[in-house]
Amino acid sequence: MTQSFDLGKVPFFTGLSKQDVELLSKKFAPVSCPCGTVIFRQGDNANRLYILLSGHVSIQFKPHDGEVIPVAEISTGDVFGWSAALGRAVYTSCAVTTSDSKALSIRGQDLRDLCKTHPETGVLILERLAAVIAERLKNTHQKVVELLWQGVNSHPTT
Repeated sequence: MTQSFDLGKVPFFTGLSKQDVELLSKKFAPVSCPCGTVIFRQGDNANRLYILLSGHVSIQFKPHDGEVIPVAEISTGDVFGWSAALGRAVYTSCAVTTSDSKALSIRGQDLRDLCKTHPETGVLILERLAAVIAERLKNTHQKVVELLWQGVNSHPTT
């Protein structure tokens, strides 16, 4: 079933020209996922970038020697799966829907190709993506510090 969407109404694309929106609309595909869907697993081939239109997604990281750590909660308008946009071979975390969710996705290779063939549009998208990544890393850093602090405080000193 094909769903229609207006990319120009998605906050991530606000302010782009009509031509840019039309160009990008051809590359994005709608995705619907019920609650509990694993969109991608840590270590899966990183091939798609996602923009959440509705619902919630939990980004989780599993260290080799520990339990799963929830590192981010994605909500409407947020971007995830950016390993694909960066050209990484695999996703570094897992994405699981925590409610019924709808998103737009684009193949990472299509996004990289678009940046080469339409550099002005590519720069706009990459700048927005860089801002999202920087904010996420800041929030993830704080989350890791909190988890470490909890671990320190949960073990009595001898």
